[in-house]
Amino acid sequence: MELLIGDKVWSSWSMRPWLVLKRAGADFTETPIALRTEATDAKIRAAGSPSGLVPLLKDGDLVIWDSLAISEYVAEAFPAAGLWPTDRTAKALGRAASAEMHSGFHSLRGELSMDLAKRVVSTLVPATEADVRRVVELWLSLLRQFGGPFLLGATWTIADAFFTPVATRFRTYGVRLSDYGDDGPAGAYGARLLEQPEYLEWEKDALAAT
Repeated sequence: MELLIGDKVWSSWSMRPWLVLKRAGADFTETPIALRTEATDAKIRAAGSPSGLVPLLKDGDLVIWDSLAISEYVAEAFPAAGLWPTDRTAKALGRAASAEMHSGFHSLRGELSMDLAKRVVSTLVPATEADVRRVVELWLSLLRQFGGPFLLGATWTIADAFFTPVATRFRTYGVRLSDYGDDGPAGAYGARLLEQPEYLEWEKDALAAT
């Protein structure tokens, strides 16, 4: 397998399937493509991405160009990794949460873009504040329903991969989740995501390249 990714300091979409592949123990190579250059689009297209975006997973003749689709493919290819829980309810809610992150939270993503090398304190616009409140609400709901320490229970899953970049954003921009309805568990969960060995490996690589 080969995973094409953008700069690790910025590319939240690349981080998600990379974390999933690492957690699965998959044997894969990563091919970085520098973002934010005049040549970026041409390089991504030349690498075979039909969407002109990264990440992109190549497995033999198969090309998958979407982060959620890549993660689902890896979950099916490595069932022993437990990337989704076996419980139907937990799996369904985990997929719903991941899909919500995949398609929503536009203001949060726009105002609080991922940058692992930056630390600032920001005043958020109302739309971003609403997104943060929704993230807190979602995290608290799943943590309470399934008992933590991860969103769907005792085991790290694709849902946790999809919210790991969000946890980095909250840290980068000094967002205090207690200001948005958290009574402790959501903040602790966000910190826990950033303590996982796969994330720490990604972060080390990202900061070394800056």
